Amino acid sequence: MLYRKISITIEDHLKSGSNKILLVDGARQVGKTYIIRHVGKRLFENFIEVNMVEDSVGDRLFAETKTVEDFYLQLSMIAGDKMGQKENTLVFIDEIQAYPHLLTLLKFLQQDDKFTYIASGSLLCVTLSQTTSIPMGSIRKIRMFPLDFEEFLYANGMNEIVISAMRKKFERLEALDEPMHNKIMDLFRKYLLVGGLPDAVNTYIATKNIQSVREIQSEIHDYYAADASKYDEDNKLKIRRIYDLIPSNMENKKKRVVAQSIENQKGRTFADYADEFEYLVSAGIALDVQAISNPSFPLIESAGKNLLKLYLNDVGILTGILYGNNIRAILDDERSVNLGAVYETVVASELAAHGHKLYYYDNRRNGEVDYLIDDYDSLSAVPIEVKSGRDYTIHSALNKFTSNEDYHIQKAYVVSNERTITTKGKITYIPIYYIMFFGK
Repeated sequence: MLYRKISITIEDHLKSGSNKILLVDGARQVGKTYIIRHVGKRLFENFIEVNMVEDSVGDRLFAETKTVEDFYLQLSMIAGDKMGQKENTLVFIDEIQAYPHLLTLLKFLQQDDKFTYIASGSLLCVTLSQTTSIPMGSIRKIRMFPLDFEEFLYANGMNEIVISAMRKKFERLEALDEPMHNKIMDLFRKYLLVGGLPDAVNTYIATKNIQSVREIQSEIHDYYAADASKYDEDNKLKIRRIYDLIPSNMENKKKRVVAQSIENQKGRTFADYADEFEYLVSAGIALDVQAISNPSFPLIESAGKNLLKLYLNDVGILTGILYGNNIRAILDDERSVNLGAVYETVVASELAAHGHKLYYYDNRRNGEVDYLIDDYDSLSAVPIEVKSGRDYTIHSALNKFTSNEDYHIQKAYVVSNERTITTKGKITYIPIYYIMFFGK
């Protein structure tokens, strides 16, 4: 079984006695159902699971369920023998977005306090915004992502002792020795190929067959595109077009979305596609990075609305699209292959999985810096520059950024393949894999 850090959060919540219902959001195929089922069955004598998407295309038992009494009645039809008490009965409502009215009902189920509940779904932000009565105060929402690099290391045989030792090295800004660095970089490059979708990771571990891994990634990529677009019948072609453009945008120098290229219509602006962007990000299949030209803490107060980058939620899907079954481009670190888009994608997914809202610096006069994150200790922004090649010390935009006294920058990072760790002024150079320790 794959180790998932979110299982600790789920278990702690279920054990805490909290009267809030835990709502696990995230893209499909990231493992929400599996991990909830695993934790729930271990903690509760009676585990009841209802998949609302399956119900919506089947018996539709819950399609018109608007009251607590009706919910209990329908539940009893499929699991009456498991309906015990709150202490020993967990009701898992899977794919709850299929019936938006059930999100409102959660408030009343929580107040009735008859059983313990947990729910999961995708596009929950959009669904909640369309819900007539949002159950605020009754739910606790958390987001689940594909496996991050730390979880990938566990899946490939690393243990807590090794990870803990690496974390301490990072905290002290110490480099790994050469053999250990080479081992972690080898696994990092394999992570770029495999990504973090559980089916792809399990297939890689079991078979080491890149073609089988790519088939899974391609199938999920197609599924994401079809699934995201079906939620908005009027705009599904635009949603699909934006999603399909993400890999090609990554190959451009600026990498940002160009509104006029979405439908090849001049005069189009980001405001024309606000709903489409919201669908892709809320579905968890795209990560949005907003532009900031004059950074100040907190960054959200300075975020611009007219410049945006979108990244795929899984680096394995991206490398599958870009390189297919050819693994040499990644594993051999070919000079002729620019892995900038791949490295930026993996850093975006790592930062997002660790709770960071994503921003980048865009200034017409000073250039771009790949990422900005909030530093709550120094109450300032932390710039992060991502380098996939050997010229990792060349970064004129970052130099200008850190030297601007108005920005009050305390520290900055450049992540690259280089093993050694050095600090020059405010800029610290660290290995790319240390990004897994950038917790919020």
